[in-house]
This record gives sequence, structure tokens and C-alpha cells, in this order.
Amino acid sequence: MTPPDPSALVECRNLVFGYGERRILDNLTFTVPRGKVTALMGASGGGKTTVLRLIGGQVRPQGGELLFDGQNIPALDHSGLYAIRRRMGMLFQFGALFTDQSVFDNVAFPLREHSGLPEGLIRDIVLMKLNAVGLRGARDLMPSEISGGMARRVALARAIALDPDLVMYDEPFAGLDPISLGTAAQLIRRLNDTLGITSIVVSHDLEETFRIADQVIILANGGIAAQGTPQEVRNSVDPLVHQFVHAEADGPVHFHYPGPTVAEDFSAGLGR
Repeated sequence: MTPPDPSALVECRNLVFGYGERRILDNLTFTVPRGKVTALMGASGGGKTTVLRLIGGQVRPQGGELLFDGQNIPALDHSGLYAIRRRMGMLFQFGALFTDQSVFDNVAFPLREHSGLPEGLIRDIVLMKLNAVGLRGARDLMPSEISGGMARRVALARAIALDPDLVMYDEPFAGLDPISLGTAAQLIRRLNDTLGITSIVVSHDLEETFRIADQVIILANGGIAAQGTPQEVRNSVDPLVHQFVHAEADGPVHFHYPGPTVAEDFSAGLGR
């Protein structure tokens, strides 16, 4: 086994994963530098969320290595996997708050489950995390009483409650109005730098993601179509990357799913 890269918190090495006969990732290799914001982008179905699930150990690859701080995640037993997960935070699509718990209790949940700290200290930590996302005053509200943008910020406070080394964001900007979207993007960048954490952002919002990312990886056809700084990826001459970055309808990514021609389908239906 090649020694871990000390500058990388996450390393994907020749990662292979698929569902049945359908291969999603094919010898995928990349690194996530410590203390940086890495964006995973690409067309829908390209494997972005699958990569997050592999890092979290929710699914296991069929081949390759996936290192977190030098430890191969697929090789860990249950206790090792849960120890690694305590060093990760996750912001799910649309927040995924517990609807029957207050804002305060949502953020306190991971602390109560994993820290063993006294309730008084948990209270102080929760208020600090909520203050970091601008919602300390909303601590007693229920999720149904706050906006979608506020719910996303509460979810972010919960994701950083245990001071993780890595925070993963799955479509953090989906469904947000322009103001909330800009606020969320600034928070991701600011918290990453202030707390010294490492961030992986899965997003389709090109402008905001390019604005906050240090490294952009475009996934396509099971591998990497482009990788580099936002400007390097924007300047890529790869046809697929060009189509994605410039939101063009025509290009390597086709509108129609592969199948028989229209004439063949209609002829078969008429029994000809």
C-alpha cells in the first residue's frame, strides 16, 4: 500500500463502485487537501453523492482504497467506522432536521449522543454554534417555524457541533432564494477557514460553488473529466466540461437516454 499523503485528509485511490451491472465509479482517483474547500460537480447521476456515501462508510466500494486521515474506510470494523464518523459532519439536502425537536435540541443531538458532556456545557456549545450561523436567537423555535434558509443554517450548526475535521455538504444551495444562497455559501467558506476544517461540497450551483471552492472536480463517466482551481476548470477545453460549465443543451451529455430509434420503436408497436 502506498503511504498516505500527509497533505490530504481524504484520498480516493482507483475507487470502483456500481449497482449490479451498472458501474458508477471506475478507478476514480483524487485527493481532498486538508483545510480546503473541494467541490464535486458534474451532471446528475455522475456519482457525486455516492462519493459522500462511500466516505461516510454507508456503502463499500467493489475495489480500490478510500483513505480518511490515512485509514482505509472500507477495511474498518464497526467500532473503527463509528470512530471515524465522529470526525465527520454532514449537511444533508434540505437540512433533514428532526421536526419534533426544537432548533436547540437539533444542534444538541450529536453532543448528547456522542460527547458525554454535562448538559450545562452542551448548552454553551450549542449557543456558540448557533451564534456562528446567526441563529442563537432562534434556539427555542421549531423547524416548522423557520424558513428553508434558516433550517439549512441550523443543519450546518448541527454538522459542526462536534468540531469535525471534515464537513460534507450534499446540495447545500438547493431550493434557496438568492439571499439565503449567498449567506449559506459565505458561511461554508468562513467556517472552513475559521475552524480550520476540510470541506467537500456537492453542488450544481456553478457560480456560488466556484466562488468558494479551492479545488473543483468534475465527475463524468465514472471518472474525472476535469480537476483544478475554479478558473482552470472554467477554461477547460474538454467538450463535456465546456457543456457543463456553460450550461449548453447540446454536447456530449445528450437529452435522450440511449435506446432504439423512434422509427424502430413505432414499427415494433405496429407489429411490422
